[in-house]
Amino acid sequence: MESQIRTLHKKLVSKEISCLDLVKEKLEALKQNTNNTVNSLLEDSALASAKKVDQKIANGESINLLEGIPFGIKDVYMVQGTYTTASSDLLKNYKSAYTATAIQKLLDAGAIPLVKENCDSFGHGSSSENTIFGAVKNAINPELVGGGSSGGSAVNVAKDYTTFSIGGDTGGSVRQPAGYNNVYGLKPTYGRISRYGLMAYASSTDCVGPIAKTIEDIRIVLNTMSGRDVKDQTTYTSEAITEESIFSNGSIKSVGYFKNFVESEAIDEKIKADFFSAIEKIKAKGIEVKELDFFKSDTLVSTYYTLAMAETASNLSRLDGTNYGNRIESENLKETYSVTRSENFSVETKRRIVGGNQVLSQGFSDEIYLKGLSLRDQISQNFEDDFNEVDIIISPVTPMSPPKIGDSLKDPLAMYLSDAYTVGFSLGQLPTLTVPQGTETGLQITAAKDNDELVLKFANFLKDTI
Repeated sequence: MESQIRTLHKKLVSKEISCLDLVKEKLEALKQNTNNTVNSLLEDSALASAKKVDQKIANGESINLLEGIPFGIKDVYMVQGTYTTASSDLLKNYKSAYTATAIQKLLDAGAIPLVKENCDSFGHGSSSENTIFGAVKNAINPELVGGGSSGGSAVNVAKDYTTFSIGGDTGGSVRQPAGYNNVYGLKPTYGRISRYGLMAYASSTDCVGPIAKTIEDIRIVLNTMSGRDVKDQTTYTSEAITEESIFSNGSIKSVGYFKNFVESEAIDEKIKADFFSAIEKIKAKGIEVKELDFFKSDTLVSTYYTLAMAETASNLSRLDGTNYGNRIESENLKETYSVTRSENFSVETKRRIVGGNQVLSQGFSDEIYLKGLSLRDQISQNFEDDFNEVDIIISPVTPMSPPKIGDSLKDPLAMYLSDAYTVGFSLGQLPTLTVPQGTETGLQITAAKDNDELVLKFANFLKDTI
């Protein structure tokens, strides 16, 4: 499939379509959609921006590649003057005072945001059911979940309601819904894109990530958002990835996979069989494939959720209705805080706050939290050793196919375990891409830190191999 961004750009420049008509068409599709992906539409600003693009073209002025391209934003990003709810009761009436750096870079390039997209509240979930706006429905089968927490973003791309969308990935929240809806979803190297203006879930693993239908669109959007930001001290300057570089596969000589992932009793037999079929096709292309040893899935999930819950308890402690949010008055200040948070946080968010405070509390922090940090260091070292042996690691995205809407809410532990194949790469802060090939929920491609280019190269190779 040709880049949708490039295709639309050519049509705009040649006046085959007008930007205003394009934006109106997408907005109407979003209004009519039955997948429950929309938290709020940015209709007025989108139409005004489209008219400006058409005027530039009419005047014979050149436009940027992204100029006039409609996109979606997960509703955890600040966009000045828009409702930014995090799909929560607490912030359902909150309007952003500023714009996130990553989104501002897209606006500066001329891209047009259409929609703030439905997601799990504060990113807490793997199904986009933990939301005050109702469950997101899968793009392929509406009886199934859309995945989470960036479910609305993935479904909008899959249904062509947006050309691309910006999700947020903490433990798999871009990659898993991308797999559930058969599109591309990238978690870049931690720090490549600024997190400023992204509502914090777990600050040490939160990443801004693009979702799109082609590798080239992922590359274009990634390059636009990347770069050092003085407002986020974890960011760094990275080289732009060229279109030519991702079509040269010669540098990829070896691929590894974690045998314990595919030997687990938790994995669906069809996903397992399809994964090994993909491995054989890679071998047939002359690439060496190696089995690798890694931590058990339950260790990865336990480590991730120990640290993520601790960080979310800390990050959400500021939300008490005093400075912003839906405040519920009570008898005194302490009771006001308590009632505001009890009534406005979802069950899942409260579960994570309570768990996080527990592992950080006196008597438990040494035993649990510090042990989690130690395991994280060991996981990172394991990755360093692995990438001395192989260029790329390939894995299933999920152990199971998407569940039916309602099932995950009945069994939170099963929902956590659905992240078994994604959270390890988050803990390692590695660039990881879901591609819509290989298994029912896709394949996951991972490279060493700051080697996002190699991930896209191998994705291009897989596109013509599997």
